[in-house]
Amino acid sequence: MDRLGLSLCALFAAIAASVAMAAIYSGLPIAAASMARVLLFAISVYVFFFVQGSSVSFRIVRLLFWAAAGSAVFACLDFYFQFPAPGGYGPQFLWLESGVFRRAQGVFYEASTLGNLCAFFLEMIAVSLCRPRADRPVSMAAMLAGGVALASALVLSYSRASLVNLAVALVVLLWLQRRRVRLARFLTAALLLGGTASAILVGLLPIFARAYGLRLSQSFAYILESPDKILSGRIHSWTILLEFLLAHPWHAILGIGYKTLPYSDFIGQTAIADNTYVSMLMETGIVGLAALVIWNVSVVRASYQAAGSEDPRRSFCGTWMLCFWSGQIVQMFSADLLTYWRVLPVYMCVLALAVRRR
Repeated sequence: MDRLGLSLCALFAAIAASVAMAAIYSGLPIAAASMARVLLFAISVYVFFFVQGSSVSFRIVRLLFWAAAGSAVFACLDFYFQFPAPGGYGPQFLWLESGVFRRAQGVFYEASTLGNLCAFFLEMIAVSLCRPRADRPVSMAAMLAGGVALASALVLSYSRASLVNLAVALVVLLWLQRRRVRLARFLTAALLLGGTASAILVGLLPIFARAYGLRLSQSFAYILESPDKILSGRIHSWTILLEFLLAHPWHAILGIGYKTLPYSDFIGQTAIADNTYVSMLMETGIVGLAALVIWNVSVVRASYQAAGSEDPRRSFCGTWMLCFWSGQIVQMFSADLLTYWRVLPVYMCVLALAVRRR
């Protein structure tokens, strides 16, 4: 057990302990649902320790890449043909001139999870481009084919936060590789991948491409003038939650129960924080928020150490996780990333491969 493992256990303990607060303030049915979500988070904890302590091969990265690429292809087809939505999906729609369309979600509950996963593997491709051919988990042709699908699905998910995640990760990567990266090759591959995905989207979905470009331009143009509108009402939600804590400061100590905000009206109404830090403060208290911050620092620290390893596979996974988790820390301000239970085990698997000392 190292610092990273201890910090992950502390985070899980803080989340699990808050179920008692859910039972006290919101009742047993909501507390039972809270415990179910704690167990969903526990899957990622288990995957991390299992991979760290086992002999799982580095080849699993190739399997994960193809699974993600396949998921991205299905998401693109789902958006284009608008397959019948499965039960329990997130009602996320786009209102365009040609009609109302469900955002690309693929096999996930909602679109942001898909965007987050696409950003993760696009960052893997970026790291691969800075490595010798022998250290890459997949071939150049595979990265190009999978990257086009991932980039297209990222755009069709309509997730701006995942684009920010990708941008932060690329900045960190270029800083890490500033002395040895072949910038011309990196930019050529990035432009080829991005240009191909853009050409496909413009050719097949011109109205959507224009709407997406308009959304991004308005986000930059009006962020200072109408920040709450640009952030889809998040500032209003954060204000309500923080005002509750100011009026009832004792709830900031242990919180009101993990994942109870969207389902319990204990604070006077249901709410969606759309912010990992605010959500942890409200639901698990200062203890949970501190555990999250310590865990984030531990992930960055361990990934940075692994990035400098002489083992090329550890170095690859460490660089990948350092870039990605830097973007995750920023994206946590606009989404509760700890609820991405279907993709969080993938991230913990790669993190464990990076810190495993074999």
